[in-house]
Amino acid sequence: MGIRDIIEGKKYWRAHVARVKALPPDYRIVYEEMQKYLFKVGPIELSEGKLLPGIVDFFEEGVASGKGVLELIGPDVAAFCDGLIKDSPTYADAYQEAISAKRRAAGQ
Repeated sequence: MGIRDIIEGKKYWRAHVARVKALPPDYRIVYEEMQKYLFKVGPIELSEGKLLPGIVDFFEEGVASGKGVLELIGPDVAAFCDGLIKDSPTYADAYQEAISAKRRAAGQ
């Protein structure tokens, strides 16, 4: 990763944060909780940079249609996030797989 990639990444992230800040307060609060949860759970695809902007797109559409954030996602933020990443491997899954592979290799 070169300096140009780092600079572009920062520009992209700043633009993303500006979009989040432009959301109504209830949407922004829920987005921030979702972001914390997803960073904690650690789906591998989070680093690809598509999941969080996709959530902002979804929220912007909800705002434009006049819906409340809980009308879009339901009352359980964690359950909604789990639904988004249900088929996505997490870093915890990858770590567990590596440990299992080492145990299998050591047992042979």
